[in-house]
Amino acid sequence: MNNPITTILNADDYLRMALKEDITSEDITTNAVMKEYKLGSADLLCKQDGILAGIHIFCRVFTLLDENVKFETYFQDGDEIHSGDLLAKVTGDIRVLLSGERTALNYLQRMSGIATYTHSVAKLLEGSHTKLLDTRKTTPNMRLFEKYAVKVGGGYNHRYNLSDGILIKDNHIGAAGGVKEAVAMAKEYASFVRKIEIEAETLDMVREAVEAGADIIMLDNMDEATMKQAIAIIDGRAETECSGNITKENIKKITSLGVDYVSSGALTHSSPILDVSLKNLKAI
Repeated sequence: MNNPITTILNADDYLRMALKEDITSEDITTNAVMKEYKLGSADLLCKQDGILAGIHIFCRVFTLLDENVKFETYFQDGDEIHSGDLLAKVTGDIRVLLSGERTALNYLQRMSGIATYTHSVAKLLEGSHTKLLDTRKTTPNMRLFEKYAVKVGGGYNHRYNLSDGILIKDNHIGAAGGVKEAVAMAKEYASFVRKIEIEAETLDMVREAVEAGADIIMLDNMDEATMKQAIAIIDGRAETECSGNITKENIKKITSLGVDYVSSGALTHSSPILDVSLKNLKAI
């Protein structure tokens, strides 16, 4: 997930769909004011402090429209950026720069916003062994980009999708008839190399999950006192993850209990964008 080249190779179909969403037949405004080719350049400017993520995706949007667009980039993904920084210069057909601008910025702003927020939360876990995880609570067709941005910000990726790992949640437990039954079915079905994670909402469910041999037990929406009891029950026989309403305000208390992982949907569903813009477009 943290290799920009791999991300680009997997991203092209999504980027083309985004461009098609914005340009169903033509960019009528650009075609009205710019009727023929003219070489131009524009500056990518940072307007807010944060962590950069998605600069290669920003560039790729333009090269999908015209492979001759050129870039000078002055920062890389993961770099701290500050308001006023010149992030990159883009040079190419002015019509392409105008038509690709909004789609390219949408990706860069969204990804950098997630990386920035993730970084601020991850800093709160420094000094502990607890890893910060994302979830599947992502924007449709944006998961590749959003989970990549979490990695850039210092977080870790939970399973990418439903094919990527076993996580038995409350409705799975209900369908299977109970915690023990669900874990037994998963063990029978899955390859032995797969870890089995199960969600537990009560201490009784925690006990059942341990007895059934779950590899990871998610302590879901438990208060601090209940989580402390749950961790004592587990006693190292399974890895622990806490989830549910995890915020920057309460994460320190939770991780002080010694959980292995803390997962937060807010990393992807509630991060504000980072303000960047394409300015100073001119013919050269």
